[in-house]
Amino acid sequence: MLNNKLSGERKAYILLMKALMLFSVAVTAALVLFLFGYVLIRGLPNISWELLSTKPSYLTERIGILPDILNTLYLLLATLAVGLPLGVGAAVYLTEYAGNRRLVSLIEYAAETLSGIPSIIYGLVGMLFFCQFLRMKTSLLAGALTLVIMNLPTIMRTTQESLKTVPQSYREGAFGLGAGKWRVVRTVVLPNCLDGIITGCILAAGRVLGESAALLYTAGFAHAVHGLKEGLLSPGASLTVALYVYAKEQGEFAVAFAIAAILMLLTLLINLLAALVQKGCKRRTSQ
Repeated sequence: MLNNKLSGERKAYILLMKALMLFSVAVTAALVLFLFGYVLIRGLPNISWELLSTKPSYLTERIGILPDILNTLYLLLATLAVGLPLGVGAAVYLTEYAGNRRLVSLIEYAAETLSGIPSIIYGLVGMLFFCQFLRMKTSLLAGALTLVIMNLPTIMRTTQESLKTVPQSYREGAFGLGAGKWRVVRTVVLPNCLDGIITGCILAAGRVLGESAALLYTAGFAHAVHGLKEGLLSPGASLTVALYVYAKEQGEFAVAFAIAAILMLLTLLINLLAALVQKGCKRRTSQ
């Protein structure tokens, strides 16, 4: 009798937990679908070729976001070009070469602390150090270097966790064949942890696309079209900063929703490309 009662209570508990999990999944999916649907419904009708291919003209009251798209692309390329080698290199050193575990633990703790600092503090420090102390002035390069510091812990930690998943037998087999340390890392370890590196790139790219507070202090909000070299040395607004300016300062909510829709589509595109790259890397590794 007691066993039947306990069995009934256990079944009720399992059903309750399943119901709570299904409810959590439903709420999360509903929020995501609502957010995407609302922004896309409000934003897509306001996207036009003129909006995407022109720059703002205050004489004709024309609104264009071409400079903001180019500035976002420049920031993304510069941040990944500097942050990816630094983050992956730091992760490889801490996982494969560092012998002092206390130093490794200290660096990992510092990285976790950096990842939790509000972005506006990064912007303030970037303005004081890059813009004033290094005399870069307000520029996309100063904003990109600030974003490198923000994203470095994320890239490093995701790469570290991926490096730890590579079986130790792979390394021992390569050493047994006479390969040196760097050759083992380059030809055995890194190809088997590309998923983690790509994940770090995705997270960094998403944070670059969505960052605004730090860029307001360091990159400015100019709307001028420049080439890559000149653009990095000049002030400029990213899409998120332009969204803030149009919505908060000018009250152009139609343009703001259009920019928001573009940012969402860019995020989806980056995730899709990353998934395709991951599949290609897995096929090459398996072969």
